[in-house]
Amino acid sequence: MTSIISPTVADLAPTLGPVRQTYAREGDFPPLTRSYTVLAAMIREGGLLRRTPWFYVLVAAAIAVGFAATITGAVLIGDSWFQLLPAAALGILFTQVAFLAHEAAHRQILTAGPANDRLARVLIAIVGMSYAWWDSKHTRHHANPNRAGKDPDIALDTISFLEDDARTATGLRRLITRKQGWLFFPLLTLEGLNLHVHSVRHLARRAPIAGRWTEISLLAVRSVLVFGPIFLFLPLGKAFAFVGVMLAVFGVYMGAVFAPNHKGMPIIAPDARLDFFSKQVRTSRNIRGGWWATWLMGGLNYQIEHHLFPSMARPYLSQTRTIVKAFCRTEGVPYTETTLLQSYARVIAYLNDVGLAARDPFDCPVAARYR
Repeated sequence: MTSIISPTVADLAPTLGPVRQTYAREGDFPPLTRSYTVLAAMIREGGLLRRTPWFYVLVAAAIAVGFAATITGAVLIGDSWFQLLPAAALGILFTQVAFLAHEAAHRQILTAGPANDRLARVLIAIVGMSYAWWDSKHTRHHANPNRAGKDPDIALDTISFLEDDARTATGLRRLITRKQGWLFFPLLTLEGLNLHVHSVRHLARRAPIAGRWTEISLLAVRSVLVFGPIFLFLPLGKAFAFVGVMLAVFGVYMGAVFAPNHKGMPIIAPDARLDFFSKQVRTSRNIRGGWWATWLMGGLNYQIEHHLFPSMARPYLSQTRTIVKAFCRTEGVPYTETTLLQSYARVIAYLNDVGLAARDPFDCPVAARYR
């Protein structure tokens, strides 16, 4: 029978103990295809899949006010190292725009699909990323969350999310992998730059890309509007510091929001067969906190509900959570929900656990403490 690698047993059954790599069998997860059909009908009948355009108008207006206030503050500050404050604010605001782009791409904002796609393309260009690259990556993630070999979000990059990847690490990456849990958040300071680089590389590929020149044009305009004033009005050193802080805050914010959603949750073997409901619920983690967590994370604190109903607008996620949580309890399906700090602890523990595979098998853990 096909196995499912379950790195975080505590997420499947809290009574089993601490985070560690173990194995579960596919038979432990009975199919719930019919159950999801019943749940989806309840959600539709409750009107929880309606669009809420005015909510998103208000969110966009708040973000626009934030940009206006930040730019005004930067102009008033002038040639000063206090410019790093508006730089950090811009990193936060661009992340909020990324949340809106994510929701538009999932067709949560407007009624028509093509209109949502056009809106998402513009919004993600404002962030400085390629919509074609991100949409392809994110679509594959939603189809196979945490499935080894199919989910690009757990594919090998600087961080190894799978033990097989950790074992093959060499050179600098091996050194990073051995302590990658503790290094995860510091490395996120480079994630903003990493996202921009991936976008440029994708658009430079020879393979056909829909909307390539539209995206290149949008990103070129964005670069002029964002980086032009920074390097025009600030001394070179302060300008680079401004951009560095802006990208660092953007990367840390993005990573800190997306990491708790699936990292440290069960990893599905490539050939395992799971129904949609089990696959989405068992690999996702919610974050408690209510309205403040929803604003902080752009609704991604309700990750389980988002994966079950990707087109659901942000205002309905909280109400849907109540229904889904009760439904999971009835069906005997683990519903994982933690605080934000607890989720970070689990992510760090999981990454450190995976990183053990990159360590020298002849190292003595006790002796290593005294080196």
